[in-house]
Amino acid sequence: MSTTSRRGFLKQSLGLGAAALTVGSWPVVAADRKPGSQMRFGLVTYQWGADWDLPTLIANCTKTNVLGVELRTTHAHGVEPSLNDQQRREVKKRFEDSPVTLVGLGSAEDYHRPDPGAVKKAIETTKAFVRLSRDVGGSGVKVRPNDLPKSVPVEKTIEQIGKALNVVGAFAADYGQEIRLEVHGGCCRLPVIKQIMEIATHPNVGVCWNSNTADLQEPGLEYNFNLVKDRFGGTVHVRTFTSRDYPWQDLISLLVKMDYRGWVLLEAGTKVDDRVKALAEQKAMFDAMLAKAQG
Repeated sequence: MSTTSRRGFLKQSLGLGAAALTVGSWPVVAADRKPGSQMRFGLVTYQWGADWDLPTLIANCTKTNVLGVELRTTHAHGVEPSLNDQQRREVKKRFEDSPVTLVGLGSAEDYHRPDPGAVKKAIETTKAFVRLSRDVGGSGVKVRPNDLPKSVPVEKTIEQIGKALNVVGAFAADYGQEIRLEVHGGCCRLPVIKQIMEIATHPNVGVCWNSNTADLQEPGLEYNFNLVKDRFGGTVHVRTFTSRDYPWQDLISLLVKMDYRGWVLLEAGTKVDDRVKALAEQKAMFDAMLAKAQG
């Protein structure tokens, strides 16, 4: 096995994709390993990475030791379903030749709309992202619920979202990809997400915790976290740890307590003068919180 292919194999094996685990259950490991030690820190190409092309993104992640990325659709890296086969192979090789893992793709597809044609289109576009993620070396695709239209009974929308997730989850399983439901928008309250996941029973559909202020609603963070922790997928989204409106240490401690083994991905929306420096600082803060939680 060549050095390049060996590196790619190891990164794929550690990617925590749908082929590597069942959502909500982790493999048995050595008793002396600290909980949370397989949790890793990465970046969502939101505002901090939105204007970085792929070589710049990989270089900046390498510099900061932030060695995983979720590529968000419409951003400057240009990893979209419109890529041809050769372009997909080139994207895959860029990651294989680097220390950075392509964790997955961040689509903007959602399944809440009252129009059946819109839901069908979202499902088909999600399938296109699943095929793309497989081709470029990712392990999953992020989707969104994304709202509860006032013109439709809540229970009907929840059922519609859950059934759509089962469809795309089954499709993605055939491609070795995971469907990651971001806790987002009008569905961001965790009791709602729990109801959706009670419909979306396919084991290849996981929750992507999104660190919303709604997580803190009574009875509190730990209660809401526990509502869905058994269905966590391979990704968790966080904001900058310098923001004071969220108990970041408590969240990291809960992830350690459950021995989460996926990616904690920074989805930063703040404006900073030096994003590379700021990214390195966020990585250091994550490492410190992880060490404290493990201690």
